[in-house]
Amino acid sequence: MDKDVVAQIRQAVDEQRLVDTAMKLIAVPSPTRSAGAVADCLAQILDADGFTVERPVADWPEAPAVAVRFDSGRPGRVLQFDGHLDTVHLPFVPPRHEQGCLYGSGSSDMKGGIAAFVEALRVLRDTDALRGGGILLTAHDHHEGPWGDRRQLYALIREGYTGDAVMLPEYLADRLPVAGRGMGIFEVRIRRDGVPVHEVLQPAGNPDVLGAGAQLVVSCQQLAKRLAHNTHEYAGCDTAFVGRIQSGEIYNQSPVECVVHGTRRWVTPGTIDAVRAEFDNLLQALAASRGVDIDFDFEVQGDAFSIDLEDPLVEAFQGAHTECTGAPLPLGCKPFVDDGNSFAQLAGIPALTHGPAATGAHTLSEQVPVPELVRVAQVYALTAVCYCSTAGA
Repeated sequence: MDKDVVAQIRQAVDEQRLVDTAMKLIAVPSPTRSAGAVADCLAQILDADGFTVERPVADWPEAPAVAVRFDSGRPGRVLQFDGHLDTVHLPFVPPRHEQGCLYGSGSSDMKGGIAAFVEALRVLRDTDALRGGGILLTAHDHHEGPWGDRRQLYALIREGYTGDAVMLPEYLADRLPVAGRGMGIFEVRIRRDGVPVHEVLQPAGNPDVLGAGAQLVVSCQQLAKRLAHNTHEYAGCDTAFVGRIQSGEIYNQSPVECVVHGTRRWVTPGTIDAVRAEFDNLLQALAASRGVDIDFDFEVQGDAFSIDLEDPLVEAFQGAHTECTGAPLPLGCKPFVDDGNSFAQLAGIPALTHGPAATGAHTLSEQVPVPELVRVAQVYALTAVCYCSTAGA
């Protein structure tokens, strides 16, 4: 990588401008399905910076998405910077900047990361370091489950808002995630006929929904042991997990419903239907053996994926990371499902998740070090410089 370009990019990142952008975004509450105001805020920031802003509705008129295209005017690839503006449904924590860290709702997940790639876009324009190709910046609502269902991202992909590759600034900084598991969230409702009844007054043979729920928990644990043999070098193994079971109103009452929530994760792309069918068969057998009725929802958050290690994006990113930190990242897995899974599945493009080493995601204690945001902005800009230019550009 050209050392002069590296120095130019790194020096051009304006820490105060980046912090100001992040603070403005964090200051606007944006629980999933209610990100319209923060999308407007981001659009205003980009417009004030002189970018032409598009506002595609993308199947969610309550909060039109934000898109900016920056073209170098020379041949090359398009690298997409994509992020979600919505946050989980927790009480709003206002932004503050103390001792080199940003705090507040969405600071780590992922308004800080969005501010970093906005800064990278500014730097690429201001330095004219992009020798070919261009940048597509997109930001949207409807990411965080279970409140959102990714409909806005799906619509953006259908409408052609995709690059040749995409980078997502989720809070993952210790590895280069070249593979990840698919994930489905299940909600199983086990019911019986009749009304709640005192334990000593229930009729003989009264179906035990709570016992059926407990059996389902055990069945999922047994399934997890069998699934542990389905492995991937980087992604890990298939899993089945129960995190919540709910039933009953009082300790000595036979309830009429038991609800079991959990996740099913898998390492093999393209097996969503098989995974769902396997779980359905498990539930049908349980219903028949316990004399209960079972309904379930299985909401797929994303399919499994892997990235070709020879893809130009991998080389470009590792080169950029080395220039900024002195070393490439070790290859590894993506422990969570994010929008990169959707890009890989629906758009068929390589998706790299890399963001600041932030903490507190999905809690009231989100925080992100400002130097990490500066580093991410530098890495994104340098990755674009390497990736977007073609050999002939």
